[in-house]
Amino acid sequence: MIAKNTPPRRPRWRSLALLALCLVPLLWPLHHLAERYYRQELASQNRQTLDLYVANLLGTLHRYETLPQILGDLPALRGVLADPFRLEAVTNANRLLKNIVQQTGAEVMYLMDVSGNTLAASNWDKHDSFVGRNFAFRPYFNEAMAGHLGRFFGQGTTSAKRGYFFAAAVRDGERTVGVLVVKVDLDHTETLWGRTPEQLLLTDHNGVVILTSRPEWRFRATRPLTAAERQAIIAIQPYPTQAPQPLVISDDAWITQTRAIPETGWQVSILAPRILVDRSAQTVTAIGAGALLVIVLLTGLVMQRRRHYMDRIDFEARGRQQLEQRVAERTADLEGLNARLKSAVLERENAQQEAVRAQDELVQAGKLSVLGTMSASISHELNQPLAAIRSYAENAEILLDHQRTEDARGNLKLIGELTGRMASIIAHLRAFARRDRHAPESVALQPALDDALALLAKRRRAMAVELVRDLPEATLWVQAGETRLRQVLGNLLANALDALTEKANPRRLWISAEQQDDCVYLSIRDNGPGFSRQALEHAREPFFTTKTRTQGLGLGLAICDSLMRTLGGELLLANHPEGGALLTLKMRVAPPGATLPNSEDSSA
Repeated sequence: MIAKNTPPRRPRWRSLALLALCLVPLLWPLHHLAERYYRQELASQNRQTLDLYVANLLGTLHRYETLPQILGDLPALRGVLADPFRLEAVTNANRLLKNIVQQTGAEVMYLMDVSGNTLAASNWDKHDSFVGRNFAFRPYFNEAMAGHLGRFFGQGTTSAKRGYFFAAAVRDGERTVGVLVVKVDLDHTETLWGRTPEQLLLTDHNGVVILTSRPEWRFRATRPLTAAERQAIIAIQPYPTQAPQPLVISDDAWITQTRAIPETGWQVSILAPRILVDRSAQTVTAIGAGALLVIVLLTGLVMQRRRHYMDRIDFEARGRQQLEQRVAERTADLEGLNARLKSAVLERENAQQEAVRAQDELVQAGKLSVLGTMSASISHELNQPLAAIRSYAENAEILLDHQRTEDARGNLKLIGELTGRMASIIAHLRAFARRDRHAPESVALQPALDDALALLAKRRRAMAVELVRDLPEATLWVQAGETRLRQVLGNLLANALDALTEKANPRRLWISAEQQDDCVYLSIRDNGPGFSRQALEHAREPFFTTKTRTQGLGLGLAICDSLMRTLGGELLLANHPEGGALLTLKMRVAPPGATLPNSEDSSA
């Protein structure tokens, strides 16, 4: 008898634990590399944000930088400096400055004499007016009196509003007769920052925070101030406090990137929470630890299976020893078994050959199916242009018989345009198959609709279909493609005529368009039988149709729906309350194009 198989031994968990201990130290370099990677990504992102903010800040300042130098020559301002006690001159100057502030968007603009007294200001009619106040203690006044462009950031002692000041001297020949100052409001630059984990910090030459996305950091010193700096702060009063409190920013909590602005002496910093990097690095480390655990478990599984395999080999060896004792008795049985095995192998080889043959037939059938679908699509989409070409050719022949060569040449030109459109339709069918996208352009709706109606004019007249148009006189411009829009309109109008084929007179077709907000709605309605419930649910699916095989393949609405979605529009299907189908094209409004395209002659 064959001995019973001994139960498999458990895997050596001690070896697995030792392997895990050897692999755990690999998590440290993984964490380090992940932290380095995410830190570099965060630094690159913050660097771009910093550049954008600095560009916006400098752009705001440069917009007002030249105003004091340009406006100083205005006669109304020079009149005040010449006679500051004349009420009419002061009133004219105040109103002029107020108008300039409203036009330029500056915070306030005021004119001072050589002693620093404000003679006129744009806020002369406000409760915090600068008129009559002396600002000779401000640095920008002294710089302007010295012949330079004065620059200064500070909080107003009168308005209590922060701002950046530009000052320029008003000169009468070689003599300075006054100073014109423009104050720029920079509060909005803080609001541009938005609610993000990163924080904005802008410090002046004293290291004091003047702009920040965190109000509690404002007007606090990021470094110790020298005695000279403290005295200057007391003298020129740039902040609401004369002793800015220190601001301690922990390097363990924030990752700081700083960029200097030499033009103003400021430094702009972005502080990103270190937790953004730590969290991502910890996630990568956790994933690495999970992968390590999977490796250990897989190793244990391999060891377990290896032991099962060794036990199986041992069991087979013992069984082989017993079988060798009975080989003489089983020789005949083994020969019969060998014959049966050969027969089974032959049958399996035949089955494999049949499977390969069946697979080749399936592949060939798939190729033929794709080829059939493409042929059906091209045939469906080219029927209308081919019909139009046939009609134009017949008309050209008649026109030539009547010696109307110019009219015949026009028909031949239209035939050429239609052949180009056929090539474009084939390209768009290929785009429909692979969901290709094309950049929309501005297209005039009425000429495209006229061209689509012209292609179907002969058929419509033959069916005695009354056309009711309700289109605005002004041209409606939509975002679409010239050929794709005409293709959609042609398909929808052709479907409407198909729906009226079996209806008795009167047969009517309504076309209307209107613009609402930023969309144009084009409605095509017929008085046919309308959509069934099943048709409304499946009309957009390829090869769904209620027609016979000779009437259509069910691709028209599917292609129209795909083209409209590609152009950023929408095709809406419904039944009109008074009966008949209602198709609505929703398209985006586009800016008017350079010229209107020449529509095809609707009488052709």
